[in-house]
Amino acid sequence: MTFAEKYIDLPRARLAYYETGRADGETLVLAHSLFLNKDMFKPLMGALADDFRLVAYDSRGHGASSTATDDRYDMEAYYDEAAQFVERLDVGPVHFAGNSMGGWVALRMAARRPDLIRSAIAMGSTGDDEDDVHAFDPVLEQLRARGGEGFEDGFSFIFFGDASLTSESFAPLRNYWLNHLTSLSTFYALPGAAVAHRSAVNPELRHCNVPVLAIAGAQDHVFPPSLSENIARAARHGKAVVIPEAGHSVSIEAPEQVAAAIRAFVSDYCA
Repeated sequence: MTFAEKYIDLPRARLAYYETGRADGETLVLAHSLFLNKDMFKPLMGALADDFRLVAYDSRGHGASSTATDDRYDMEAYYDEAAQFVERLDVGPVHFAGNSMGGWVALRMAARRPDLIRSAIAMGSTGDDEDDVHAFDPVLEQLRARGGEGFEDGFSFIFFGDASLTSESFAPLRNYWLNHLTSLSTFYALPGAAVAHRSAVNPELRHCNVPVLAIAGAQDHVFPPSLSENIARAARHGKAVVIPEAGHSVSIEAPEQVAAAIRAFVSDYCA
């Protein structure tokens, strides 16, 4: 599968994105994790190519997208950007899925812009306040001082489950992303700090009619499955799925299982 890069100019940033899959299918938009980029969804897009028109984009300051002219990298800026991006796609209501930070965007879209989305899928994410925001301090201190250099063990624990860290077959993907993370510049301390201090969105979901799927990796060291279950309980039409032997980057670690969960959810909840 080939991935040709395209661009959309928004008021505060130029976003890069991939578009692939079924030209006549419903659109599924994919939003990546903090510090990663749209390439994290290549395995998942391969698994869903026969089911959806797929659009994966880089958020401001990530991947091939530009930095923001307003220098904002908080969750509200990422949410505003996502809404503008979907509006510019001009394909009608879409399914919107995101991993980690992208999941926080998806939940805000469900709660606030039901005119733009048919369903929201949050993977390795949470709709609660960060219960221990200071747990992010070692990562932020590292990024401010040296970027990602030398922080391979910390990133390994955050981004991958135990099975992924020991799997020989997963080693090429694991090493690719760890190399990406340890190459991060000091710039990423800015979005890291802003996103860590986000507000809860679960209370907003109680009045939301958009179906919401929360997918958790059973071995997520950062956001355990209980937080996905909280999302499902908060949403009026919510469901939680736990993927065994996957961690925080569940869409990278278990793309076939995530694809199956998305297909079943869309079929059951969005017919």
